[in-house]
Amino acid sequence: METEATLSSYHIFNAVAETGNISKAAKALYISQPAISRAVSRLEESLSVKLFIRGSRGVRLTEEGKLLYEHTRSAFESLRQGEENLRRIHTLGIGHLRIGVSTTLCKYILMPYLQQFIRRYPHIRITIQCQSTFETLSLLEEGKLDIGLVGEPANTRLLHFYPIQKIEDIFVATETYLKNLELRSTENNSSNPFSILKNGNLMLLDEKNITRRYIEDYFEKNGIQTGQVLEVSNMDLLIDFSKIGLGIACVIREFVTKELKDGTLTEVPLPKKIEKRNIGFACSHTAVQSDAVKKFIQFCKGGTA
Repeated sequence: METEATLSSYHIFNAVAETGNISKAAKALYISQPAISRAVSRLEESLSVKLFIRGSRGVRLTEEGKLLYEHTRSAFESLRQGEENLRRIHTLGIGHLRIGVSTTLCKYILMPYLQQFIRRYPHIRITIQCQSTFETLSLLEEGKLDIGLVGEPANTRLLHFYPIQKIEDIFVATETYLKNLELRSTENNSSNPFSILKNGNLMLLDEKNITRRYIEDYFEKNGIQTGQVLEVSNMDLLIDFSKIGLGIACVIREFVTKELKDGTLTEVPLPKKIEKRNIGFACSHTAVQSDAVKKFIQFCKGGTA
């Protein structure tokens, strides 16, 4: 017997067991009495057991029928509960949103969005998974994340990308460090306008990071040679290391506005600025977007969801 027919037969059996009467079950299901009787007979034949004892006042379950009814009642109750939960999710906006983001982007960009979003949609459960942008993009492709906050990737063929703001990469250091470095450069009679990046202790994100790749591309296009490079896992550490005078760090201007304003850090002057790039939310092109994802994207784009 095919699955669809089996489910239909169990549905009919369950209705007859609950009403104890074929006529009442027929009215409840909007099916004729003969159709009800045939369905019950086919089910009994399929299971090779007698499910009902028929009498003048209706039907009653056999012992085998009582056993089966315990299971069908539980199964259909679960289905009814599932339908109710779905209606509740739709009405209240309940859902689950899995967001991938780097620690730095989470701190400086995502948190303000989340604060306002949760205030508007308190019933949506949110899971934040912090890792590099490179790993976030991989998890999006594998369907293990719903959405990622990332720098715009070079290839967006497999992604929907929704830009939310532009950021600017700059090099910073303490004023003291730059003065000492300038003295060394003068003594070496260096005429290269980018020599400061070669002579200084350069601090960059690790090679798998999207930002690092963007900066390496900038170096290549401008023929910039670097000297000693210290690789760091996240931008907060780059900022902290530069503040204690450890070297020149490549950071995002928008994340060090306070330090630049109060003089804790100084921007390294370069003959050619690094082109600004987009930060935004990305999701898989092939994934089906849930209501929670759609609400979040619409919210971050400044619309009403």
